[in-house]
Amino acid sequence: MTTFDVEVVLKNRDFAVKEAVAVPHGPAATWDEAAVYDALVEILRAIGRAQDPQAPRDRPVILTGFSWIVEPLKDDVILAIEIPMGAAVAGPFRMPQARLDALVTNVLRMERQRQAPTTVH
Repeated sequence: MTTFDVEVVLKNRDFAVKEAVAVPHGPAATWDEAAVYDALVEILRAIGRAQDPQAPRDRPVILTGFSWIVEPLKDDVILAIEIPMGAAVAGPFRMPQARLDALVTNVLRMERQRQAPTTVH
């Protein structure tokens, strides 16, 4: 189990809400696409809980409609996400920036393919 912090700032608010979230995977350096998928879901759920603290912890999430960037922070990296209702910064994660960037890219590509219709009109 890996726990990491998520700091959320909602639109029209001038303060951050910090929450520790966990994913059922080992240290970030060992993560694969499944672990990054779970981390992205938990980050988006944390944003939702910042807006509505009563939101279910297992609320369904679709990985579309957000911007993201992986940024260095000393020897680690952080993952920043922005959606229409606000933004979150998660981490730090002990992993090379290029690796987390590639993993997020792969996860989002797989999610688009999963969500895509099977016919073309």
